[in-house]
Parts: sequence; C-alpha cells; structure tokens
Amino acid sequence: MGDLELRVVRYFTVVAAHQHFGRAAEELRIAQPSLSRQIRRLEHDLGVRLLDRTPRGTRLTAAGEAFLPRARELLAAAARASADARAAGASRRITVGYISGLIVTPAVRALRRRHPDAEVLARHVDMTVAAAALRDREVDAVVSRLPFATDGLDVTELYAEPRVVVVPRDHRLAGKESVGVDDIADEPLPRVRGADPAWTAFWLLEAHRGGRPAPDGPLIADLEDKFETVAAGEALAIAVGTPGMRLRPDLVAVPLDGVDPVRVVVATRAGERHPLVADFVRCAAATLPDRSEA
Repeated sequence: MGDLELRVVRYFTVVAAHQHFGRAAEELRIAQPSLSRQIRRLEHDLGVRLLDRTPRGTRLTAAGEAFLPRARELLAAAARASADARAAGASRRITVGYISGLIVTPAVRALRRRHPDAEVLARHVDMTVAAAALRDREVDAVVSRLPFATDGLDVTELYAEPRVVVVPRDHRLAGKESVGVDDIADEPLPRVRGADPAWTAFWLLEAHRGGRPAPDGPLIADLEDKFETVAAGEALAIAVGTPGMRLRPDLVAVPLDGVDPVRVVVATRAGERHPLVADFVRCAAATLPDRSEA
C-alpha cells in the first residue's frame, strides 16, 4: 500500500458526504473526471473499493464505511498538527503595546535578554483603543493606565501614579502646594474624543463631585491638544505626574489631593497560553517599578 495523500483523503470524505461525484467536484472546485481518478488511485493504494458508483449517485462500500471515520480522524489530526506548528512559530514572536507617556523599554529589553532567539516588538497604541487592540490580537500584551473595560482580560498592576492639576502659569492656583476637587469644581476640563465612558468619568473626577457634573470642556484628540487648551486658558487638565514636573514653560502641575492615583497595569487576554506573554508580564513587574517612589 502506498503512502496516503491527505488531499485525496479529503476528496474521499467530501464524496462520501455528498454521495455524488458531481456535487463533490463542485464543492472541491475540481473537474469531476479528475476527482474520479484521484479516488480510484486512493482505492488502488488501499487495495479495496471504497465507493460503489451507481446511476443515482455513489454509496459507501463496507470498506468505505470502515475507512470514513478514520479518514476524518486523520484529517483532524493533520489540522491540529498544522495549528500546533503555527502556534509554535508564533510563540517566538510577541508584540507589546503601550500608550503615550508610559515606558516599556526595560521590560522589552529584559524579555529580549531572556529569549535572544525571539522577535520582541514594541508598538504604540492610542489610549482609547488599547484594550481593543489586545482583544483584536493586534498586540499580545499592553501596558496602559486604568480604567478601561477588563472583561476577558487578565490585568496585573505594576505601579501607581499620583494625579496633578495642570494650570497656566498665571492661574490663581499655580502657586498652591496642592488643591482639592472643590478648588476646581467650576473649571472646565478637556474631554477626549471617542474615549471609553468609564475612562472619561475617571479623568473628569465624577466620583468626587458629589453628583455635580463637570463643566463642559473642549473636545481633544491627544495629549498635546490637552496641554494646548490649558495654555490657551480654555480649561484646566488632570494629568499624572509629580509637583514641579516639566511640561511646558507656560504650564504648572499642582498636586491634586483626595483622589485615587492612576494604576498602571499590564493586560493580556484571559487564558493566554503564549509562553512569551507570561514571561513579559514577569519582566514588566520586575522592571517597571513605581516611579512615584523614586
């Protein structure tokens, strides 16, 4: 008996399913005479007749009935083997996402040192779509700031960042050692176009306003837009940072009291089995410490 060709074994299972050479040939998109020749060659290799051809169609012989489930098992095993091989190849490549203002270089370098034969890529993703990029498999892990929807994700906290209020240098609050939410309750804050509602609520301090809505602020697209609106006197802004941090010569960062810090996390898909992903999480936890304590 010759070696079986998986392609021809599949042809047989399709003919068996249709019990008709013509319809099977249409599904397989090959000529019917060619299909018949391939099946006859399979029967020759096996040394048995698998199909009885009749004017009304085709039916399995006893040998065909015995061979069909094994043929399907063979094809399924081949598909699993192919998938495993592709997964093994993909396991040597990982794409790490990160949002603006966060540094992942130490963790990426640590992972590359641990796996010098792996391809480790770092890719910037917009903060409004970081979780979506992970769910859509555009990245394998993402370092981002909460809050965002975490359903279907595993999240590991890395460190916390304090929040500050960014004001123009000539603003009434610029010389304060710190401010509270009440001090800025009537100040408009920028809103990021397309941001997740939970994310927007967090940055507008809605949980700390006693039910009072934040005054409407300008719609912005990115971080630089936020600082420009503040410098222009259109709004104040909530940001992460420390007192005295350098933003722009015309802006001042004032510590914000009475609010939770921002949690920086690394997120992965729940149940992810990619070996490099778990190792990246470990590298991130070890190399991306709380910079606010530095």
